[in-house]
Amino acid sequence: MYYIIILAVALLDQLIKAWVANEMVFGESFAIIEDIFHITYIYNTGAAFSFLQGHTALLIALPLVVITLIFVYITFRRKIDHPLLLWSLVLIAGGGIGNLTDRIRMGYVVDLFDFRGFPVFNVADISVCCGCALLIIYVLVFEPKVNKAKEKDDESCEHE
Repeated sequence: MYYIIILAVALLDQLIKAWVANEMVFGESFAIIEDIFHITYIYNTGAAFSFLQGHTALLIALPLVVITLIFVYITFRRKIDHPLLLWSLVLIAGGGIGNLTDRIRMGYVVDLFDFRGFPVFNVADISVCCGCALLIIYVLVFEPKVNKAKEKDDESCEHE
């Protein structure tokens, strides 16, 4: 199930980017909500907020390693780890694959969602950000509870 969601996120990202690339000219923008939300066809050769522009090899290698580690982790831990942790990793991997596909194929990422006054982004970026938000929630809220429960189990085993 987790692998299907990863694939679905990556495919949705690629389909929307392909639609924009086929229907629009680079740099073109049209308003969905005037002065608030536009669809704008641009390229990003960097990472988030154009960070690390021109470092394509690093921007391919690092996500490739992270995505691989996520796949390995999900494969071996999916039946024993908290679902929120796994879902966060699934969203990060799906978005990572979407942007990695662009970067490998074209050397840049297609961005399109343009909320004026905010950097332009895409479906993969949304997925990665949502995955990171869920991961933060897991680490701050759920992981302490999971660790506390494990400590109780360990203590009860020691007393037996």
